[in-house]
Amino acid sequence: MTPQTRAEKSAAAMWKTDTASQNLGMKIDHIAPGEATLSMPVTDKMLNGHGICHGGYIFTLADSAFAFACNSYNQLVVAQQNQITYLAPGKADERLTATAVEQSKTGRSGIYDVKVTGEDGRTIALFRGLSRTIKGQHFEEEMTQ
Repeated sequence: MTPQTRAEKSAAAMWKTDTASQNLGMKIDHIAPGEATLSMPVTDKMLNGHGICHGGYIFTLADSAFAFACNSYNQLVVAQQNQITYLAPGKADERLTATAVEQSKTGRSGIYDVKVTGEDGRTIALFRGLSRTIKGQHFEEEMTQ
């Protein structure tokens, strides 16, 4: 199995039960080994008291992109620590995009950077996720040597 096929099958297996991302209108735009891009529309229900996208929704989008990127090797991976810095507001009725890229993967630990952008390309937030691999796989796969 190619690494790309493994990443796609892992994403499909995760997506099937990821009701949180699905119910927020997220879409997987790109998946590859150690990479994922997800997008999400900012709806009226996501606006805070300032009329901008609540930071929790931006964090959730970034966290979902991080999850799909670090789970792209058919190994179960969870978040160990995440940090986000907000740089600009998400606007009502725009589609936000989170692009996650693996920076390091050593043993059971990984580091992933996620950039959240608005439709006009402005940077909304920068997110760093630290991952930890646990036992299990997303789908049955024969291990080759």
